[in-house]
Amino acid sequence: MMVTGADLEKMAEIELQKEEEEQEQLGESPGSISGAACDYNHPYYDVARHGILQVTGDDNYGRKLIIFSSCCMPPSHQLNHQRLLEYLKYTLDQYVESDYTIVYFHYGLRSRNKPSLAWLRQAYKEFDRKYKKNLKALYVVHPTNFIRILWNIFKPLISHKFGKKVTYVNYLGELREHLNYDQLIIPPEVMRHDEKLRAAQRGGPPPPIKTPPPRPPLPTQQFAVSLQYIREKNKGLLIPPVMSQTVSYIREKGLYTEGIFRRSARVQLVKDIQKLYNVGKPVNFDDYNDIHVPAVILKTFLRELPEPLLTFELYEQIQDIIRVESSLRVKACKDIIESLPEHNFIVLKYLICFLHMISQESIRNKMNPSNLACVLGVNLIWPPQGSVSLSELNPLNIFTEILIEHYHTVFSTRSPPNQVLP
Repeated sequence: MMVTGADLEKMAEIELQKEEEEQEQLGESPGSISGAACDYNHPYYDVARHGILQVTGDDNYGRKLIIFSSCCMPPSHQLNHQRLLEYLKYTLDQYVESDYTIVYFHYGLRSRNKPSLAWLRQAYKEFDRKYKKNLKALYVVHPTNFIRILWNIFKPLISHKFGKKVTYVNYLGELREHLNYDQLIIPPEVMRHDEKLRAAQRGGPPPPIKTPPPRPPLPTQQFAVSLQYIREKNKGLLIPPVMSQTVSYIREKGLYTEGIFRRSARVQLVKDIQKLYNVGKPVNFDDYNDIHVPAVILKTFLRELPEPLLTFELYEQIQDIIRVESSLRVKACKDIIESLPEHNFIVLKYLICFLHMISQESIRNKMNPSNLACVLGVNLIWPPQGSVSLSELNPLNIFTEILIEHYHTVFSTRSPPNQVLP
């Protein structure tokens, strides 16, 4: 007997109701939905305030991370789904020129808050090649039979190439293999659901997730160690070797490359290069025949510093830049930067000088200060606890853009005697 599209739609609806009943038996009613901090002036405030969508730092491979949480969706009568679609496109439009990753938290999708299948079809069609081209991975977390049926409904529309980008993740812990897990914004409801799933799998309460004690770093270590450690182990060298080598290479061979810093690199390749650096072996970027590789390595180096280059201490001041009148922001940025410890200031000035050079060639490389800020800002600073939320991203990007665009003004006064420039 042939199963029609209408049959599949009915099966999907029945499956979703069954899942709701099972979750309610486990005591997993979603309760009230907490909103997200959001600017009242946001053009899609009515949708954004629910916190359905978050954009956080990069994944392990230098790609922007976009998170969709079903449990944050209010009942359908409280949310205009057409506005939701427009908001999704509005947000993605800011990032789709770069490689990006989506994490979809399925838990919390119920018959009362799910969009119609007609809406899902429309959404898939509207997210055309522009959106799909640079999507490198889609992680579906806590998939259910509803997802399997939905996949069958959409199979005629989904290309083989897009299908290969989808990874099903049964437990949150599995995301650690693919993402900077600590930067993920995971709703508490999803975390509780994951604990119950793990408990059910083992027939008891979930075991605590153990992480092995960290090994002491090698004397040659470059990644995931402090600037101070690198300096001490490299005879007082102020600019970390990873930074000076990647900057020099890109300056020489990639200054005019369109979209420099927007692309990602092969996962294993990044790991291999990190290993070479960490054991003190030479790295020759000519061997990889891809100018985007050193750009990814530089972003990875910055992202893996134990404390961000701009330091945890300055996080709140940088967030407050949004409250400063536009005409006074350059001065405010200058004051903030001048309070940095000297070593951080020297390294930051070196990096921003280089990014300013790239922005000067934006007619050819398409990377103006705003575009550079969008891909590099989250690698320069993040909060001491948790990760950068979508509402916190804007001030962070504004701050970084000012540093790059007004480099000569911002860094004009403080001139350490040991300053090095690219």
